[in-house]
Amino acid sequence: MNDNLLNLTSHDGPQPNTDRVTALTDSTVRGEVLRVVFASGDGQWVVLRLLDEQQREVTLVGPMTGVLEGQDIEATGRWETHRDHGRQLRVREFRAVLPSTDEGVRRYLASGLIPGIGPVYAERIVQHFGAETLTVLDRYSERLREVPGIGGKRVAEIRRAWHRHTQQRDVVIFLQGLGIPAGLCARIVNRYGVAAAEVVRRNPYQTAAEVRGIGFLTADRIAERLGVAKENPLRLAAGIEYVLEQLAQNGHVGYPDEDLRSETARVLGVSEELAAEGIALALRNGRIIREDRLGADTHPMVFLRRLYQAETELAEALHLLLASPPGIRTVPAERLGDAYRKLDAEQRGAVLAPFRHPLSVITGGPGVGKTTVIGQIVAAARLLRLKVLLAAPTGRAAKRMGETTGLAAMTIHRLLQWNPKEAVFVHGPDHPLSCDLLVVDEVSMLDVPLAGHLFRALRPGTRVVLVGDRDQLPSVGPGTVLHDLIACARLPVTHLSRIYRQDSASRIVTNAHAVNRGAMPDLHRVPARARADFYWIEQDEPEHVAALIARMVSERIPRRFGFDPATDVQVLCPMHRGSCGAMALNALLQEALNPCGKRPDFAFGERRFREGDRVMQTVNNYDKGVFNGELGCIRAIDFRAKTVRIEYDIGPVEYEWCDADQIVHAYAVTVHKSQGSEFPAVVMPLLTQHYMMLQRNLVYTGMTRAKSLLVMIGTRRALAIALSNNKPMLRYSRLAPRLAMPPDRLGLD
Repeated sequence: MNDNLLNLTSHDGPQPNTDRVTALTDSTVRGEVLRVVFASGDGQWVVLRLLDEQQREVTLVGPMTGVLEGQDIEATGRWETHRDHGRQLRVREFRAVLPSTDEGVRRYLASGLIPGIGPVYAERIVQHFGAETLTVLDRYSERLREVPGIGGKRVAEIRRAWHRHTQQRDVVIFLQGLGIPAGLCARIVNRYGVAAAEVVRRNPYQTAAEVRGIGFLTADRIAERLGVAKENPLRLAAGIEYVLEQLAQNGHVGYPDEDLRSETARVLGVSEELAAEGIALALRNGRIIREDRLGADTHPMVFLRRLYQAETELAEALHLLLASPPGIRTVPAERLGDAYRKLDAEQRGAVLAPFRHPLSVITGGPGVGKTTVIGQIVAAARLLRLKVLLAAPTGRAAKRMGETTGLAAMTIHRLLQWNPKEAVFVHGPDHPLSCDLLVVDEVSMLDVPLAGHLFRALRPGTRVVLVGDRDQLPSVGPGTVLHDLIACARLPVTHLSRIYRQDSASRIVTNAHAVNRGAMPDLHRVPARARADFYWIEQDEPEHVAALIARMVSERIPRRFGFDPATDVQVLCPMHRGSCGAMALNALLQEALNPCGKRPDFAFGERRFREGDRVMQTVNNYDKGVFNGELGCIRAIDFRAKTVRIEYDIGPVEYEWCDADQIVHAYAVTVHKSQGSEFPAVVMPLLTQHYMMLQRNLVYTGMTRAKSLLVMIGTRRALAIALSNNKPMLRYSRLAPRLAMPPDRLGLD
């Protein structure tokens, strides 16, 4: 076969895995718990042996909070065959029932369930009362005095402990009766204890705000089973917060009042009048804030309180920074050496701006010298003996920044130092960062909340340089910080446009700039024996494209270019769903690169995580020090402790299996999630099935993630649709008008 990347045919895709180890339908078993082999502290992962009604010993695994030896349970789940542990039922839900035999009751009481009853007293109690033992404990505990060795004090201890246990058992049964999965029952009980049932009855929506894993939609299903009406005030107020949270995930800091009413009415299935009542209720309980006109913006805007506070505090911190007097003497240009003199006029101005202004911005596309300018700024600061800090929103961007400047760089989160005990950043207004000059790269990723924390941690006189590409996708989080700072016209902005990358054969940079201008990139075929850094493969069948990508990543690119598919090649998708979305491609690529049966693995829901898997953190976990969007690799799975160790750029991080909802496979990720990262090789599908996300800045952002090789697979039609769509998705924010306001009008409500 010709060794050209284009010579991939329809049969080149990976073959499907036919080794099905998990049943497709649910099964239910009932029996007595013989032995709890393992139980995590929160009950999220339990392994036990059960004697079923046919007197067979079976293994059950999954979230089964509070299960004890001797207890009878009824569990529903799917049978699977584990490579090391054989046949076992992966439990989806279970309910506890009291043991029905004397031996079961004895083992139940001897399990440590009740302080004051160990194996000896359990034997005596059951021997004395037999089948009536549990009835005696429930209703006639004073009769325990009939048992030799049990006095009044021990009876009182047993009564209290049994009462607590009965309450918790009843709570779990109540919660499971509402259709709440066992894992979430465990979290609810851990959060509220024996009051859990009362909390859920009184206000099921409270759990959405206070229990991880329960969102508004889950709480709404619970409320429906409890008979809560659609127009219930609790539902309306919680629904407003839910809608605003969803809007924040789409980048909005606030939302116009009128539009919020109609959106809430649609989501909750109520009238706009009831949606307006919900807004009024949420305003009264202080969870949201309405702000009337602000400058030229005459439409009332509604905010989640936390985002309103973040935006107003960010504006206040920026006003203070921009008003600070010069704190750094100007560096003499003649002392900057030959490297500075080789820069063009724009680049020189960008180097000197931080020493003349408190805040400056450097923006531009790939290959225009942003990294060179940062290096010269750092060199100039060293000449003046200034303390310099370097930071970026992601670990990969910080690592790259440190490698190019020779100084240590870190993520913004680690720069600010999270204190898990106090649940706050160490550095803030009361404990500012100690530095003279702060340089932040990849600022297009900076959202309003994180920017607020960063700028509030700067002491007066600190000089700040923000570096980023204004034409890339905006931050994943809410706001458009870089665009607002550029638009406010209160600070110097250097837009670098001249391409300096020296490799004349490189087409990644020139094609990325063409896309950014809205021009069709050079898609001509590369001769069979020639090598290039950019390839376009025309293909319009999504299933064929998926197969091509799997073969490309696992075989063709490693063989032709020498890249390691496990670490060097990244697939970037416009969307998460679809046959050529990140979810489907991850399943294909995992099987191609790290197939089932080769390495230890464990299941979480419908996904299996395997040693060697590439994964991504999807939420900020401040306690572990790993943040949304960070890429890692699973290095070890501990079946005894039910833990998994993942290696990130910062080092190893250990998770319990029940925390696996924080990670996803990352053989393929969305372009949005790739921001701030650079990969040796990138493969990117571009099809009309992605039409909802086909935008010029998305294609441009994906292309600029590739360092040495970019392969795009799709249709010219899809590419043309993206090039013609240069209207950025609207994001509602009031940072820009706040920056135009006098500082004394920025007080918080």
